Amino acid sequence: MRRADRLFHLVQLIRGRRLSTADFLAQRLEVSARTVYRDIADLQHQGVPIEGEAGVGYRLGAGFDLPPLMFTQAEARALVASIRLAQAWLDPALAADAQAAWGKVLSVLPAAAQAAAESLPVYAPVIAPDADLQQTLQQLREAVQSRHKLKVSYRDLSGQASERVLWPLGCFYWGAVWTLGAWCESRQAFRSFRIDRMHAVTLLDERFVHEEGRTLADFLRGVKSR
Repeated sequence: MRRADRLFHLVQLIRGRRLSTADFLAQRLEVSARTVYRDIADLQHQGVPIEGEAGVGYRLGAGFDLPPLMFTQAEARALVASIRLAQAWLDPALAADAQAAWGKVLSVLPAAAQAAAESLPVYAPVIAPDADLQQTLQQLREAVQSRHKLKVSYRDLSGQASERVLWPLGCFYWGAVWTLGAWCESRQAFRSFRIDRMHAVTLLDERFVHEEGRTLADFLRGVKSR
């Protein structure tokens, strides 16, 4: 990769995340951390408002922008594959938004990139989708985003029924089933719930505030340590 291309890609990587470490950037660019430090110093010297420091991470200052991006044929194919897979399993609202976003991307691609992307022989057909499950997934996702508590009627693997008040933290797809990761008030602990075992979901008026030890990051750390 030419250095000019690497510097442009470096800015794009930093712009796309709230905080990027040198190790992350080095891995993505396939260079050493020392090279990343040198490139960032050069960009800062040229006036690019990159904030942060070695050992902490970097982010792009407010108000900085670049010209619109143009995708390569390979990148356009990757987007098509991602959207086709996502549409097969996302809830209806999010799937529609994904299709609308792809339409905007497609409209600005060169003709050759459009043709290459649309001819990608990768598909994700949905056979007899469960409409109720998809609607529940949308309800759960929106509750995660709005931080509303949920009252859920649930039946576990053994058939035991229970009602829980949950703090929804994230929806996870495991290749066969969706689960909700949440803080359970009755158990005072993190729990994962299969969405297809939820028999009733009620959105409560009460919202929750992220507390130390009860956040999505805490939940994910627990999953990784198992």
